[in-house]
Amino acid sequence: MITPDFKAGLRVILQDSRDTLLWKLEGLSEYDIRRPMTPTGTNLLGLVKHLAGAEAFYFGTVFERPVDAPELWIASDETREQIVGDHQRICAHSDTTNEALPLYETSRQAGHADVVRELIDGAAGQRDGGDNMAPGDASW
Repeated sequence: MITPDFKAGLRVILQDSRDTLLWKLEGLSEYDIRRPMTPTGTNLLGLVKHLAGAEAFYFGTVFERPVDAPELWIASDETREQIVGDHQRICAHSDTTNEALPLYETSRQAGHADVVRELIDGAAGQRDGGDNMAPGDASW
């Protein structure tokens, strides 16, 4: 019987989401990377910066190696306690340690970036040349 390596699987998914997010910047001008594409000002560089800060906050908190940077707007004492508590509960009940919670945030930002990139130049999907998109119907 083969025992699945959940931690390795989570690392692959986390890295794949990071790679997808970074692909959304490839081939774009600095203007397009910084250009606000929603009424709230969402842009690709902002998504990358947000994710870098969120991962640094999460991993810094979990491994008791805080990052010397301004706190994220979500980093209230209550949020910090919830992240540490969630991490401890996951570790106590599963082999899927450390990577489980950032998967949500990383995948979420990659999804936002997919929409923003499509608004900029129509590029969509998980990666360049990927076939994970439905063909669509422009006349619809």
